[in-house]
Amino acid sequence: MSRIADSGLAPPGPLLPKGRLTGPMPWVIAIMMFLTVLASAAGLSLDAAARSLSAQVSDRITVQVAEADAEIRDRAVRRIVALLGATDGVANVSIVPPHDLAGQLEPWLGADLKIGDIPIPALIDADLNVPQAEREARAAALDRAVKAVNTSARVEPHAHYLAPLARLVGAIGYLAFGLVALMAAATGAVVVLAARGAHATHRTTIDIMHLLGATDTQVVSLFQRRMVLDAAFGTAIGAGIALVVTALLGQALHAVTSDLVRSAALPGSAWLLLVMLPVIGVAMAWLAARVTLQRALERSL
Repeated sequence: MSRIADSGLAPPGPLLPKGRLTGPMPWVIAIMMFLTVLASAAGLSLDAAARSLSAQVSDRITVQVAEADAEIRDRAVRRIVALLGATDGVANVSIVPPHDLAGQLEPWLGADLKIGDIPIPALIDADLNVPQAEREARAAALDRAVKAVNTSARVEPHAHYLAPLARLVGAIGYLAFGLVALMAAATGAVVVLAARGAHATHRTTIDIMHLLGATDTQVVSLFQRRMVLDAAFGTAIGAGIALVVTALLGQALHAVTSDLVRSAALPGSAWLLLVMLPVIGVAMAWLAARVTLQRALERSL
């Protein structure tokens, strides 16, 4: 650039605008980063919910004794509890209190329900402390054993009923991660298009700079610095708003009494990843701008 000053010519205007916002690119990146952080938060929370759900129900079984005669039912429950307690691999055997069953039926049968008025099955909860591959066979063996005590009794593995729900939650989480990948690609495409547009707009000026001795590295650095600043501004705005929205949604989840809904809360490690997303976004913008501009300059020679 010293050659321009020595020549006595007035220095040219700035190659790129000096303002903080040089067009729509920062705002487009802000929108994409906002959606990326929200989709990432959704994917991480759903993944945590699926893992929590699987961990809670994978080894849990319930023995249901659907005997109408209360005396026979109570006698069968005592024998089944003794059977489960003496069985290897079965732990935490507990009878579900009748008042808990009445509380669960209250929304459908009313608050005046008396547990003795209708024949409600007795429930016994237990854990199977056996390897995953053996749980299905062990549950089937226990089902045969409790039926030998009372023909109306049966073993119900929780995983059998809740595994489809866990798979659905996990699939939605993977879909969220897929959206993150698509939005990351779209953000990179925005930077590429902006870099190509800037190169095309200032093609004549770049040629003059080359004639005056400027290298491709200097030209690329000039464009790249401006575009990285715009990308950093956009990612900071979009990620900041998304993190605030995610925190507010997290507080709302904690206020819900449902364990299933609360299990979708973001774990602490997930917040670190969300905070790192803007940094990753700026790094992607830096790389995309550099590669695009270098290739554009190589083709123009």
